[in-house]
Amino acid sequence: EVQLVESGGGLVQAGGSLRLSCAASGFTFDDYAIGWFRQAPGKEREGVSCISSKDGSTYYADSVKGRFTISRDNAKNTVYLQMTSLKPEDTAVYYCGAESEVDTEVVSVPQGPEYDYWGQGTQVTVSS
Repeated sequence: EVQLVESGGGLVQAGGSLRLSCAASGFTFDDYAIGWFRQAPGKEREGVSCISSKDGSTYYADSVKGRFTISRDNAKNTVYLQMTSLKPEDTAVYYCGAESEVDTEVVSVPQGPEYDYWGQGTQVTVSS
């Protein structure tokens, strides 16, 4: 079965760092873009970043640009989100998703509906 499992969330002080992991199984990882999303209580889901399976292109929301870095390790079927200089407004549940790139290619910050599979989420809390 298809699985996307996020890990690495936790409690961190403002200015600190966390690295989230998204471990994938049950599909051809190398054919899928992987995106990170987040949702805070009372707010809509926000696309944070994504990385292409075709050329490795990356895209970031303006709110995290310069602070977050997405990467993928195809040998481990895992995508990472390195988060630095964390702010209280980064507090949210973070989800990873997978989008097939067999007939397409990601070209912008992820929106959500185009993603085929989703993980269960991991909580990130940034205290001030």
